Amino acid sequence: MTEQYSVDAVIPVLNGFPEIRDCVDGLLSQSIAIRRIIVLDSGSTDGTLEYLASINRVTVVPVSPGTFNHGLTRNLGWEHSDADFLFYTVQDARAVHRDVLADLIGPFVDPAVAGVCGRQIVCRDPNHNPVEWFRPVSASRSQRHQLTDAVAFDTLSPERKREMCGWDNVCAMYRRSVMDAIPFRDRVFGEDLAWCVDALRSGAAIVYQPSASVCHYHLEDQSFTLRRALSSMFVRYHALGYVHPAPDRSMRTLLRVVRLSLFGNDLSLSRRLCWLRYNLMRSRSIRQAHILFDEALRAGEAGLNELYRRYIENPHRPLKHG
Repeated sequence: MTEQYSVDAVIPVLNGFPEIRDCVDGLLSQSIAIRRIIVLDSGSTDGTLEYLASINRVTVVPVSPGTFNHGLTRNLGWEHSDADFLFYTVQDARAVHRDVLADLIGPFVDPAVAGVCGRQIVCRDPNHNPVEWFRPVSASRSQRHQLTDAVAFDTLSPERKREMCGWDNVCAMYRRSVMDAIPFRDRVFGEDLAWCVDALRSGAAIVYQPSASVCHYHLEDQSFTLRRALSSMFVRYHALGYVHPAPDRSMRTLLRVVRLSLFGNDLSLSRRLCWLRYNLMRSRSIRQAHILFDEALRAGEAGLNELYRRYIENPHRPLKHG
């Protein structure tokens, strides 16, 4: 794109210090200048606001504690902006190179494109799970999806809908002019997936641009893994009719987890054993989530409603690193 345009970034924040420093530094170092960073703060008390006050391009939009909603709160971002494009990310994600925004904005030369989604990766870091470290085999290509109307989307198989709807607000850019017509929905979880469905059903085009990458990682405990897995299953079933297959419990998969936890990294032996225990815990939690969701699905709408009330309505927060 050669014409002049403006870009604002939007970040929902709650007690994001110190990770938010890397997030902001990455944004301010981009080859495309960010005009403003709009922070949607839900009552931080950990030094986040004091740090943000030192950045002259930051605008803080207060969000009343306890009212945060993944969809409605994010709508405050575009409602407080008149930029041409909006980059959405999260407080603990950081750009892995200075052309992330440039890679995201390129596909908007096509006027039919409503949004472009990058990808989140787990960087090689001692505080990040080595099983999830980013190991590219080959460069991924961008993908563009567009359908004629809602009927064209609704008649797709759940599997095809799942393939098309991997949208992720950890690294996504939106054309500001489409947000009035396709805002984020009222969602406790999965507002990005819901937006993607609405965009495709409207006939708009979306693009996945894997070269635009951010490093993002959550340290999990058993409860968080269980709840996140259940939330993903619940949202994809309701939005797409997609039912997750049972987790792979093959010996090959187990050996891969053991190998990546214990070998091929420079961690101390104690850290390697810690990560092995961690990954075995995650595997157990994901299997348990699948069992619980399968039981709820068999119980019908009442079972799914109870699952939502018990595990999803009030999501568990990830652990802090360290």
